[in-house]
Amino acid sequence: MGRVTERRRVVRIRNGTAGIRPDTLVTEEPLEIRLNGKPLAITMRTPGDDFALAVGFLVSEGVLGSASDVRAVTYCEGADEDGVNTYNVVNVQLAAGVPVPDITLERNVYTTSSCGLCGKASLDAVRTATRFPGAAADDAVRVPARLLGTLPDRLRAAQKVFDRTGGLHAAGLFSAEGELLDVREDVGRHNAVDKVVGRALREGRLPLTGAVLLVSGRASFELAQKAVMAGIPVLAAVSAPSSLAVDLALESGLTLVGFLRGADMNIYAGEERITL
Repeated sequence: MGRVTERRRVVRIRNGTAGIRPDTLVTEEPLEIRLNGKPLAITMRTPGDDFALAVGFLVSEGVLGSASDVRAVTYCEGADEDGVNTYNVVNVQLAAGVPVPDITLERNVYTTSSCGLCGKASLDAVRTATRFPGAAADDAVRVPARLLGTLPDRLRAAQKVFDRTGGLHAAGLFSAEGELLDVREDVGRHNAVDKVVGRALREGRLPLTGAVLLVSGRASFELAQKAVMAGIPVLAAVSAPSSLAVDLALESGLTLVGFLRGADMNIYAGEERITL
């Protein structure tokens, strides 16, 4: 809805001198995601691409696999105290015949930038729920290490809102040849990935075979899970992965790269896809 940034008064101190000035901050608001009219999850996000965020989240939950699975995505009434719609409630209506796993209707999820499922149960859930089993493991894509090292700077150059606020994560989708296919920004790194995946689903591009997903922060289990669920073979991060993210990558056949900084990187799984 265009509410990406807001202005706030700040006291700025530079070289021991204080002054009052306006500052541009990234907007953070809750988004309630409903499935067939029933509340499913609440996530704190930066407004914009809300429909893509909602369907991308449902891809990671194993509910959606193609655009034909969705009958409609709409904003629901979510009026504030003045009776104005906040556009903070989205309903995804599934197409006829699309199965809804019981777990998605029985649990309400509150997500933040650091939350996720945990432990072996999560690995089992990913293995059984993905709509693209084997997509990551069977992908024969190869990515030159030298090309991979150029992607963080290209992602950073595409972060338009970060330039104004300094307060956003980014997810960039690249081809194996280094073409930037999409980039999304959000206060939550998991939301940025969901927006990328959701846009791909709505455009009929899942599974994302041959693609590289680059994230601006660390590579958590949750992000590795989202890559696997979307059929992405290569996940790279400028910071460290978690141990559980590495476990999932090894089990699922995902190539996982961390500390990607220029020509330097650590490959934690799937090193055969990164060529020298």
